[in-house]
Amino acid sequence: MNKHFQEITLKATGASALTESEVIQNLWSGYGKIIRCGLEYPVGTDRRAVHTSERRARRARPTSVVVKHVHWPTSDNHPRGWNTGRSHERKVKSYQVETAFYEQWADRCDDSCRVPACFALETHGDEVFMVLEDLDAAGFHLRKNHVSSADIEACLSWLANFHAEFMNEEPSNLWKTGTYWHLETRPDELQALNDAELKNAAEAIDRKLNKSPFQTLVHGDAKLANFCFAENGDVAAVDFQYIGGGCGMKDVAYFISSCLSEDECEKQETELLDFYFHGLEKALRKRGTQLDFQSLENDWRALYPVAWTDFFRFLQGWSPGHWKIHAYSKRLTNEVLEIL
Repeated sequence: MNKHFQEITLKATGASALTESEVIQNLWSGYGKIIRCGLEYPVGTDRRAVHTSERRARRARPTSVVVKHVHWPTSDNHPRGWNTGRSHERKVKSYQVETAFYEQWADRCDDSCRVPACFALETHGDEVFMVLEDLDAAGFHLRKNHVSSADIEACLSWLANFHAEFMNEEPSNLWKTGTYWHLETRPDELQALNDAELKNAAEAIDRKLNKSPFQTLVHGDAKLANFCFAENGDVAAVDFQYIGGGCGMKDVAYFISSCLSEDECEKQETELLDFYFHGLEKALRKRGTQLDFQSLENDWRALYPVAWTDFFRFLQGWSPGHWKIHAYSKRLTNEVLEIL
């Protein structure tokens, strides 16, 4: 980390020194790193909040932070070979969108849809620098590859509250249409799609989702890997590069696809949707949002297979041998194509 970014981190947190303790992960396609930094304070430092906003400060000066340091790569290094100018532009915008989320929107996320507090943001030439709360230090230190029913419900509850919080919001400075697989941003993958019927229906599928009268902000990459778990079962979410407007079923379908097998998807679909909609109704009522919930539920339930098919369309063009291309996905896709 260069001296300029070190100074930003120290000023934002009130610390006197920092140490880069570990690289948490390298960003996709060589676009930088996520680093955990330990912080030190002068003896006798007041450890009360740096900011007046409790959600941003989480009440005390942090002993560590997570730094997301993005810089444009000097050479193309996409793991699946999608190295194009369009791909680079999409990634650049995704980091601009994530910055906007933390600047404008994240403070509205309470404990029911927990996100990391943001201490500092900086765009400097071809670099983006974010100083974020260390969720591990806040108790959300568990990452899961296999989940229980309670884990799945915790994530669906997070999504329900997130969608309720931002229901009917205009996605200012975010993606107009959220999700990293959105059709308008993925013409290369559409061109590579060999299924002619699905290819021809792509625009109609996209249009059907966008014309829902009930729009919210969608996380846009709500896979299991982007949820952090606490010992008590609470969850927080990270990675807001593809947040934007849309139907909440996009997040729900994508999340379920990320953690359940083909047979589990088939068996648990109704139960999981029932749980999500019960949570969504409760979250909307809590926030005093006035709308016809039964109409929303009817509309979004019908759009669940459409949202699943939308992601399946991307997957077929992007990675035809992917493990998520299974009989359940194909059944939903065939049902949607028949309706269209």
